[in-house]
Amino acid sequence: MSEQYKQAGVDIEAGYEAVKQMKVHVQQTMRKEVLGGLGGFGAAFDLSQLNLKEPVLVSGTDGVGTKLQLAIDSNRHDTIGIDAVAMCVNDILTTGAEPLYFLDYIAVNKVVPEQVADLVKGVSEGCKQAGCALIGGETAEMGDMYDEGAYDIAGFAVGAVEKSEYVDFDSVNAGDVIIGLPSSGIHSNGYSLVRKIIKDNNVDVNDTLNGTPLIDLLLEPTRIYVKQILKLQEDVKIKAMSHITGGGFYENIPRALREGLGAEVDVTDVKVPEILEWLIDQGNINRDEAYNVFNMGVGFMIVVDENDKDKALENLKASGESPVVLGKVVNEEGLTIHG
Repeated sequence: MSEQYKQAGVDIEAGYEAVKQMKVHVQQTMRKEVLGGLGGFGAAFDLSQLNLKEPVLVSGTDGVGTKLQLAIDSNRHDTIGIDAVAMCVNDILTTGAEPLYFLDYIAVNKVVPEQVADLVKGVSEGCKQAGCALIGGETAEMGDMYDEGAYDIAGFAVGAVEKSEYVDFDSVNAGDVIIGLPSSGIHSNGYSLVRKIIKDNNVDVNDTLNGTPLIDLLLEPTRIYVKQILKLQEDVKIKAMSHITGGGFYENIPRALREGLGAEVDVTDVKVPEILEWLIDQGNINRDEAYNVFNMGVGFMIVVDENDKDKALENLKASGESPVVLGKVVNEEGLTIHG
């Protein structure tokens, strides 16, 4: 044990204890393709086990943004890791790739083994929902850079897809149908505005909204859409997909369309989560601006041929989803929202 290092702000023994506690959660995410175990200098994954003829690797990295501050302030750390996984795996899913493995990076003021274990517990849960393995990570104790109790978490995911089944927007045409999948709430974007609304209105996050504590709604984890989309791909050709994150509808729907095309959507049948309606009301937010910041009840979007619409809807419903037909692709760039 290094007493001088501990006095300088790094407790090696606490780090060892954190690794010991997180191993239980990590083990729950293992896949047969993972080589070795937790604790090595590198993490290995055997691609030859995937039975892909022309595998294309797809990677993504992301963080959770200032949603972290709410988790830190409320001392609730066991779900924020789900958000870290979701932000990465939902992104790579838009290419049709199956998420294979995930690595996390956690930077803290001081290693508190129970806190780090809670964070990794959430990451493990997210990986289980996505079907990917948590094969490595890094925990950095940086007392001079983070205030007491503060931390940051980010992730990195890798997936694979057969080259012939890689999804981009090249086959999207006017007349194709846009289908939306519900969000669980705010997900992981727009929290700088969320926290401003809370501060400006002197909101106590322990108050309730229709019987549910606000903090529960504010920290509701981002949904992970991997398993239902991979199942859908077995029956229906998905032409394009979009993860509705920062920038809301206005930024993320056009990202799934090739140049020269746009979208016309109707949100009449979309159920906006009550926490988003509450934020719009408390912040006196223009409805149009809300669609440029929040997911407004749609966390993921797919584009299919009109002839495949009914089959896609039936498949998604069989997976427990509540899909909504949002609209169609049109021959004019931009996005028009009705309803």
